Amino acid sequence: MTLTAPRPPFDAELEPALDVVAQMLPTLTRENLPATRESTAAMLGQGLDTLISEAGLVLRERTIPGYEGADIPVSVLTRSDHAGRGPGIVHLHGGGMVMGDEKTGLEGFLDTVVRHDAVLVSVGYRLAPEFPDPYPVEDCYAGLLWTAEHAEDLGIDPDRMIVAGTSAGGGLAAGTALIARDRGGPALSGQLLICPMLDDRDATVSSRQIDGVGVWNRASNVTGWTALLGDRKGGDDVSIYAAPARATDLAGLPSAFIDCGSAEVFRDEDVAYASALWAAGVQAELHVWAGGFHGFDTMAPQAALSMAAVAARESWIDRVLGA
Repeated sequence: MTLTAPRPPFDAELEPALDVVAQMLPTLTRENLPATRESTAAMLGQGLDTLISEAGLVLRERTIPGYEGADIPVSVLTRSDHAGRGPGIVHLHGGGMVMGDEKTGLEGFLDTVVRHDAVLVSVGYRLAPEFPDPYPVEDCYAGLLWTAEHAEDLGIDPDRMIVAGTSAGGGLAAGTALIARDRGGPALSGQLLICPMLDDRDATVSSRQIDGVGVWNRASNVTGWTALLGDRKGGDDVSIYAAPARATDLAGLPSAFIDCGSAEVFRDEDVAYASALWAAGVQAELHVWAGGFHGFDTMAPQAALSMAAVAARESWIDRVLGA
């Protein structure tokens, strides 16, 4: 039996937010997944249209061919005055591989789109367990392909494209970057991996530490990976595109930004992935925020730690896309 390990403390300013979050986001199980999907969709969708309008942005909905040609939705976010060709951001939403949609998490990229006159394409990939691996990551790669193929129409400079995602979306962004490398494109300038979900094996110290506490704890993580991989979870028959932590050759990948909290399940796999990128000669920037829980910057945005995390992320984006 695996025993819970002592963990780093939560940041004192962040910790009160956990009480609120725990009521809204219970530990995920296969049984409560439908209800959790419904409650989180209602919570996460609040106020997005107003934020987009106040930022001077426009959101357009499109339908594109996903994996095996099936229709999937994408949201295209631009400044209302967008003209010419700006950088492109292919966004992959979070939700543990089992929740969320193409609008989930967009509020975190509004300022980036405004500052860079960027075009953001957010992919509505299909969710597990109804659509297990390889559907999610292959849908994401299809979204990247579509974006590159329609760069001129979208107003994107194809030489300045990044893939970005948070949590499950961060893992899918890493997997999409691996597919793009192995299939000869599209070329990427960077991969923005925010607290990415990378390893199905559930064997790190941090996966034992965050057990029954925090946001997206050990049990929720097992539920998400099992939904994606079924009986293959933790075994030998798992693709590097589904679980990028399994990749043994990371050479030739684009520059990466990786961040996480010191008190979250994904900490050790994220640190290991950054180390593996460095070992392969890939440029990577890593931040481990002391006392941060999973998704702390979105759940407590006014906290000092959250503002520091967002500032570091935006600094990397400015350097990769050009300030």
